[in-house]
Amino acid sequence: MTHDRTSVWQQLEPWLLLFHVPGLGPVRYRILVDRFGHPEAVLSAGRSSLLPLVPEHLLQSIMRCRHDPAIHAALEHDRQWLSCSAQHTICHFGGRGYPSQLAAIEAPPPLLYVAGDFACLSAEQIAMVGSRKPTVGALKSACHTAAQLVGAGFVITSGMAIGIDAQVHKGALDAGGKTVAVLAGGVDTVYPARHRQLAERIRQQGALVSEFPLGTNPKPGHFPRRNRIISGLGLGVVVVEAAVDSGSLVTARCALEQGREVFAMPGSVHNPQVRGCHKLIREGACLTECAQHVIEELAGVLSGSRFRVDEAAEPSVTSARPLPVCANQRQLLTCMGYDLCHPDELIVRSGLDSRTVSELLQHLELDGWIKATTGGVMRTT
Repeated sequence: MTHDRTSVWQQLEPWLLLFHVPGLGPVRYRILVDRFGHPEAVLSAGRSSLLPLVPEHLLQSIMRCRHDPAIHAALEHDRQWLSCSAQHTICHFGGRGYPSQLAAIEAPPPLLYVAGDFACLSAEQIAMVGSRKPTVGALKSACHTAAQLVGAGFVITSGMAIGIDAQVHKGALDAGGKTVAVLAGGVDTVYPARHRQLAERIRQQGALVSEFPLGTNPKPGHFPRRNRIISGLGLGVVVVEAAVDSGSLVTARCALEQGREVFAMPGSVHNPQVRGCHKLIREGACLTECAQHVIEELAGVLSGSRFRVDEAAEPSVTSARPLPVCANQRQLLTCMGYDLCHPDELIVRSGLDSRTVSELLQHLELDGWIKATTGGVMRTT
């Protein structure tokens, strides 16, 4: 380690030592540090001082943590990880660079592990979340809106899950912007594994963030904790597509509790994957169709006039793709509308026989007009 890194480590060590005490969550960690003023004071406190604040088993763990081999192994892992790359950062609550937005939430993470551009965490962020099994239209909206928002000056924050999360990260990256992925495991543990390449792109062009120790595998209970960080880092949360039981609604609830704005994109009333968004809108979320709606709603809290969507990037009706020349193909697209549609429904609506409909659908898919998904087909343009 260089002298500067050695100094950083010496400052971090008591924070990490207390952090690695088994069973000590963020709420109790904060209570102890607030009471004693610094983790070092907690670690040096006597039994009589600690007992009113923690149960007996935690008290014992705190008092013997300096001599716990498992904790010392975790500390050594942290030290090596921190020293192996200039892109690796561990930041403690109240420390330099800890994001002020996140510091203001209830039970903020005591420590953040960051792989990538640490400055991203203090930039103006918009969180975007949604379904793990999105429709074609939702994927398109997610990508386009994320690209517009980074073009307007925001960093996009999400959870790197399959579906909408991954799509908004890609939309931000492909537009040349920055994006933050908040993980439900350690920053050195990519989940899902299929997103290994995406995680590396995010690390290079944004940041991977976690409150969990290195080497931690995601568990069901980690995801709600992750969600509060996703919403806590941002000025608002955009829900692109979500069912009523979606984890995205947990993020939206976190946002409301944290005093953040909630935005929801509407969809077909026949699509069960959008009912969560419609529920949010009925409860007062801002109905959102594009990035400009987000910026207009946040105008009062934005730090400057630089947050503006390039109108040239907005979809234009006049530049829409001409419909197919084939009259039957045009008829089928009209019958389909923009909802997920089963081929049997198209046979009834169009009056065409099943063989003709099947052939037309094959041609439309090859030409990029539709995409076959679970449960039917949907227009892509």
